[in-house]
Order: sequence, then structure tokens, then C-alpha cells
Amino acid sequence: MAKLTKKQKEAQSKIESNKAYSVADASALIKDVANENFDASVDLAVRLNVDPRKANQMVRGVVTLPHGTGKDVKVLALVTPDKEEEAKEAGADYVGLDEYLDKIKGGWTDVDVIITMPSVMGKLGPLGRVLGPRGLMPNPKTGTVTMDVAKAVSDVKAGKIDFKVDKTGIVHAGIGKASFDAEKLAGNARELLTTLVKLKPQASKGVYIKSIYMSSTMSPSVQVDTKRFTEQ
Repeated sequence: MAKLTKKQKEAQSKIESNKAYSVADASALIKDVANENFDASVDLAVRLNVDPRKANQMVRGVVTLPHGTGKDVKVLALVTPDKEEEAKEAGADYVGLDEYLDKIKGGWTDVDVIITMPSVMGKLGPLGRVLGPRGLMPNPKTGTVTMDVAKAVSDVKAGKIDFKVDKTGIVHAGIGKASFDAEKLAGNARELLTTLVKLKPQASKGVYIKSIYMSSTMSPSVQVDTKRFTEQ
């Protein structure tokens, strides 16, 4: 087992083992123990009492974080010419269609989100092998296949994220940066958690949220109380 560095030991000493913190306290603590030399991402890992192998227990959704993600999200809008100006004005970084489809075929995927229109999805089908594994394939359920291109672009730029439970029953999602105020991190965390509660599948019986952990890119994780996450 690798030895902890002095900084890691110091960070670990500030976190009480086996204690579950409120969202507010966890957010403040993460800021205190995040000692990276860069603006680290802050993430939540939420273990759900679901079996993702069963269609009626799959948890997937979108949420707009009230204080944004802190990331400069690169958006590609694959749209017809009549929608190009709309997408540009909304803040899309790349706008076009056939030229970008050709670039993607060649292996280019230097974007975070792709937004398109229903009429264009047929052209994207053959690119599923490239876009799917990278989580870039547009999906009507996440609002990235729509005729209201401007709104979709604006929402993503403002902090809209999509999430999906993984095969082990855990939802991983970024809720901001270590440079955020603790109150903003807490606000984003509560928004994600309350959204997850609303998405509880009927087939999930018993305790739905089994555990919540908050961490920054290289920090120890902080356990969040599953019964107190709505507290201000």
C-alpha cells in the first residue's frame, strides 16, 4: 500500500472517520482539505439501491446546477443552415453539420456536449461507435436532441449536466470546483440530490439512497448524511 504524503495525512486528519456530515459541513470541509495546485473538480458519488441491469430500475436524468459547473463546456451544434445563427448567438463553440460529421468520422471529438435536431439524428447513427463510448451521442431524454437549439445550448453553458447510474449502482457527477464558495457547492449538491430523489424507480424498495460521498480530484472523500442533505 502506498504511503500517504504529508499533505494527504493532514487532509485525512481533518475528516472524522465514520462521521456523516451535512451537505453544508461537507462542502466546507472539502474546501479545507482540497490542497491541489490547481482548481480541482468537486464530485458526488451517490450509491443507490437499484439494479441497473433491469430497465425499470435504470436512473438517468438531467439537472441544471444553480451555480454552474465551473467548467468551460465546449458545445458542438450539429444543425441545418437555418439554425446556425441561433446556435452561435446562444454560445455554441462549433456550429455546422457535414464538415463536423466528417471530422468526427476522422476521430475528432474535442467537445464536451453535442446538440442536434431530430432531423439530423439519422446522420449521427453511423457515428455511434465513436460518440457512444465518449458519452457524446445526443439523446432526446437529456435535451440534446431538440428543435429549440438556442435553449439547449444556453442550458448546457449555464450548468446543465446529465447523469446516469453505472453498473455498480452509483451515480458520479461533478458539482463544481474547489474555488467555489462552500455555499455554492452545497447548493449544487442539494439540487442534484433532490433531483435523484424525484427519479426513484417504483421498483426500488427500501432505502433508496444508500450512501453519499463528496470529494475533490485528489482529496479524501467525505461522507454525507443521507437523511440530512436537504438542510440549509
